[in-house]
Amino acid sequence: MRKIGLVSVGRSDYGIYLPVLKAIHADPDLELLLFVSGMHLAPGFGLTVDAIVSDGFKIAAKVEMLLASNTPEGMAKSIGLGIIGYAQSFVENRPDILVVLGDRFEMYAAVVAALPLRIPVAHIHGGEVTEGAIDDALRHSMTKMSHLHFVSNREYARRVEQMGEEEWRITVSGAPSLDNLNSVPLLSLKEIEERYNIRFDHPPLLVTFHPVTLEIDQVEYQIDELLAALHECGMPTIFTMPNADAGNAIIRRKVVEYEKEHPKTWMLENLGTQAYFSLMRYSALMVGNSSSGIIEAPSFILPVVNIGTRQKGRARAANVIDVGYSRNEIISGIYKGLSGFFRDSLSGLKNPYGEGLAAEKIVTRLKTVNIDSALVRKHFCDLPASFPGVKRQ
Repeated sequence: MRKIGLVSVGRSDYGIYLPVLKAIHADPDLELLLFVSGMHLAPGFGLTVDAIVSDGFKIAAKVEMLLASNTPEGMAKSIGLGIIGYAQSFVENRPDILVVLGDRFEMYAAVVAALPLRIPVAHIHGGEVTEGAIDDALRHSMTKMSHLHFVSNREYARRVEQMGEEEWRITVSGAPSLDNLNSVPLLSLKEIEERYNIRFDHPPLLVTFHPVTLEIDQVEYQIDELLAALHECGMPTIFTMPNADAGNAIIRRKVVEYEKEHPKTWMLENLGTQAYFSLMRYSALMVGNSSSGIIEAPSFILPVVNIGTRQKGRARAANVIDVGYSRNEIISGIYKGLSGFFRDSLSGLKNPYGEGLAAEKIVTRLKTVNIDSALVRKHFCDLPASFPGVKRQ
């Protein structure tokens, strides 16, 4: 039986992984080894490891790694702790292939630990660009340490090839989170209101704002401008909480204060995939800098006001309105997204990240690939001399 290891470090990647997890778990020829770490194990982020257990998945190992310092130094030290913890866990529960996702520093630590142990790594969502965050460097580093690549569209496949990866290692799978649209039943508006003890007279704004790690000195200004814009608009607002990057405590504190002063504002700590997608269905607009506004929102034909540089470089559909950090720009973006003209322009919108068929492609490849020296020993594929942009001296 082939052992498939999978690393999950927070509620966001767990929701993306869910269709893949279910497919591995249901396959009689595969054994799932689930390595849980990062925000899942932190009380400050809701101990979402409990949701994994409730969903019926057995956890192979818990890797404690997050420090509570909320600083760049703390992030760097957390990576070191993670490498040590993952290394021990992989020795004790060695997978045949290790699956990782995206660009989180907690995920990066797992890939570094797997490399000297010669554990083949399969990376989901490589080739993407987010110029405003250190995540960009982490993602590309993970690509170079990985042996299989599951990318969300052909543009990203080409970029992975640009990094010297052999074509046979790359599968254009689409984004696995979109599989949830075909399998997760959405809640009714009444069910949402009863579950979270909220009630809004009009469709709300759905807001998620994460720290921008290359602009950490500006985080207080950025969240203050966002909150000022939301106050000016005066609409019902639902906040989801930021990730564990340095600066998250400032955002969290400001949102808590804002919620106390605005009766039509609700801060929801831990939304699973079902509740989050259900809120996307009933919201008037998404606001913030989350990748969900880029990847999942097009499938709901939901307008998105994308703030700042955190998602700069990612392919986006026409539902995304890019704005800067000032309150005036954010307000203008919100009013544009709410306009009937803009919403009408989104008729027939297609999601550039696929159609919800990723899990089958990913699991089939994990199940059938030969695990041998050809997989582990990588060759760098140089670009042809005629490739545009390559200057020869």
